[in-house]
Amino acid sequence: MKQHSESPHRNPAAAVVVGTDGSPGSRAAVCWAARTAADRGRALHIVHCTGPVTDRTPHSAYDAFIFATMQDIRGAAERVLATAREQASTAAPGVTVTTELVSGGSPAHALIAASEHAHLIVLGVASEAGAISHLGSTLLAVTSHARGAVVVVRGTDDRTSGPVVVGVDGSKISEPAIAAAFSEASQRGTELLAVHGWSDLSGGGFADSSFLSPPIDDIATADAALLSERLAGWTEQFPDVVVRREIVVYGVRERLTELSRSAGLLVVGSRGRGGFRGLLLGSTSNFLVQHADCPVMVVHPG
Repeated sequence: MKQHSESPHRNPAAAVVVGTDGSPGSRAAVCWAARTAADRGRALHIVHCTGPVTDRTPHSAYDAFIFATMQDIRGAAERVLATAREQASTAAPGVTVTTELVSGGSPAHALIAASEHAHLIVLGVASEAGAISHLGSTLLAVTSHARGAVVVVRGTDDRTSGPVVVGVDGSKISEPAIAAAFSEASQRGTELLAVHGWSDLSGGGFADSSFLSPPIDDIATADAALLSERLAGWTEQFPDVVVRREIVVYGVRERLTELSRSAGLLVVGSRGRGGFRGLLLGSTSNFLVQHADCPVMVVHPG
């Protein structure tokens, strides 16, 4: 297997980029990103976006009002970045931190653009997030359209131990997620649990009829062989990583959510062949971003 060393995300100069808005969720993301950057000898780049800010000289009472308002907005944004810098330095003393204030643009667009050359893009989300609308348009847009890998840090969990868990759909499209999972497990010095699922339906998704129910034993046997095939090259490339395998016929996303309670990181692909195999935002990946108990890495191909 080729590690794609030419990838900009693997460039030694590629920074860990984290978006912040000053919320508890983004503060947790900043700390997670800072520790990750420090562990990997990379810089941390913190991005905060605000509305259009003008510095034009006021020539009327209205201009003066607008100018004062803009300065208040800029001041608040600079305080968010200063606080985030302090939090990062506390979480990972010695890490190199840079900050960027983007005004007048979309936070999603800024982070998606940064993902072209970032090692990772990191975002936070409130642990109580439920409906998709509660996750925010920025998070959904970035996890859907960024390049490379996006890590969504849930709540305030600063868990550093636990295995890396990866969802494998059996298609070549899932290779980037497998590659990222092996790399993460190797860097963390932890084991890798590869979970392959035939269907994301629960056991009750099929009628209680032998005519309608698929041959579970045959499916499990075939999927076990497929999973071994998909992992073979990566186990050779990462001999230091201990790999466990698990076949789940029904309820894959529920099983991955359960495993996230003790995992250090959950890795999924951004798209695939449909169903669990899709791991497509709006489906399984969206579910995991909302409900997992550990950071979730969404990996994009290319």
